[in-house]
Amino acid sequence: MVKEPARIRRLPEKSVGDRAAIEAILDEGFVCHVAYLADNRPVVIPTLYVRDGQSVLLHGSTASGIVMAARRGSALSVAVTHLDGVVVARSGFESSMNYRSVVIHGEGTLLDGSAHERALDRLVEGLIPGRLADIRRPTALELRRTAVVSMPIDIVSAKVSKGPPDDDEADLGTGVWAGVIPMSVSFGQPMPAPDLEPGIETPDYLIDFRRS
Repeated sequence: MVKEPARIRRLPEKSVGDRAAIEAILDEGFVCHVAYLADNRPVVIPTLYVRDGQSVLLHGSTASGIVMAARRGSALSVAVTHLDGVVVARSGFESSMNYRSVVIHGEGTLLDGSAHERALDRLVEGLIPGRLADIRRPTALELRRTAVVSMPIDIVSAKVSKGPPDDDEADLGTGVWAGVIPMSVSFGQPMPAPDLEPGIETPDYLIDFRRS
């Protein structure tokens, strides 16, 4: 179970408290949306992330708003959502989406030194498993220009909505189609860069690329 689940007021029957289920939702994603306050106004920024054990690592430049918010100790909120289907009901009110979502609240820690470099490695390997062994190490300049914020997965809520429409009984038998249009993310075959040297084969981990 999560350490401190956040309270879900809207559709609490869809809440998920199982830690493995929460981690699975996080592990499937690439992009999260991070919310924070800047000059007393709300800001939401999309950014790359990976889960690293009991934390998520947020990628950004050293001058990004997320990094500056973490540096001043501002509270952060991180949201990840996967859409699995369009729920087509017999009424607009009951029409919705099938989805899996996680929201994390707390304060982020700006990493430095060896923890910073290790986190960058984790981001590369987490986003493209197998890639780290093929690429060069980051330069000192690249390390200075790239920041990573670590956000603990402590105060967290998750919701899962699945299944067919939940139409009102009075709407059944009206001759209107109802059901679900499934949605999924798929990956195509890798396309070589136009300046790729002749004779370089596409690595197997890219040909068979998929998320957990």
